[in-house]
Amino acid sequence: MINTTEMENEAIVSCLMPLGDYVGTIGMQRPLADFSRQEVLTLIEVVVTAFQARMLAEHERVACRDRAFLEQRLARQQQWPSTGRTA
Repeated sequence: MINTTEMENEAIVSCLMPLGDYVGTIGMQRPLADFSRQEVLTLIEVVVTAFQARMLAEHERVACRDRAFLEQRLARQQQWPSTGRTA
């Protein structure tokens, strides 16, 4: 990934725990070159799944925040007398 965003960087960091957990189950002391094909594929799956889960959670959090802001703004606009002005 090139020019990662802050959200992406945080998602990358969130992969460390699942990655460590998985590597711990197959042998922390083993060199990556000794991993079987299936172990490498599983490692990739663990990391990608953790990254995607964090990105999804962050996107949902931001969408919820934005929705609340827009709903508050709409509620305020509906309280104002109709003067043709916009906020």
